[in-house]
Amino acid sequence: MKNRIEPTQQERLMRDDDFIISKTDLKGRISYCNRIFIEFSGYSEQELLGAQHNIIRHPDMPRGVFKFLWDTLGAGNECFAYVKNMSKDGSFYWVLANVTPNLDQSGEPEGYFSARRKPNRGAVSALSDLYRQMLAEEHRAGPRDACDASLGLLTSVLKQKGVSYEQFILSI
Repeated sequence: MKNRIEPTQQERLMRDDDFIISKTDLKGRISYCNRIFIEFSGYSEQELLGAQHNIIRHPDMPRGVFKFLWDTLGAGNECFAYVKNMSKDGSFYWVLANVTPNLDQSGEPEGYFSARRKPNRGAVSALSDLYRQMLAEEHRAGPRDACDASLGLLTSVLKQKGVSYEQFILSI
């Protein structure tokens, strides 16, 4: 059984000039990570390489956000997202992620490239509330329908605001 990390309330803040960079294969296994990723994740390079990128997934993140991200990437598009990650010691850190498909010479995706930077604190506050609502919706719907319920809530919020997901993320 996998050793589960217990989340703490200890937040780590990225510096203004930090960029967390990683590359994965099509299955989400890490093939490259920079030293800032290693620093914030708390894992060694050896622990990260070959591991699933969700090794840093924080339980406060709604599954619907990741479904949206994977659907967007699957359509060949880049995706921006605010993400709360969890370090090996249970602390957390927020990032503004830009994830893009990494294409081979024939234009087919061979993996993904992610660049993350320090997030806007106002956006973190706004999204923390929205993510809590999305998680509550996932819990109400149950595991089988969690992603669809969460995405439904997100879609409803975007429709109310009259913006696309990307417009919303980049405006906050």
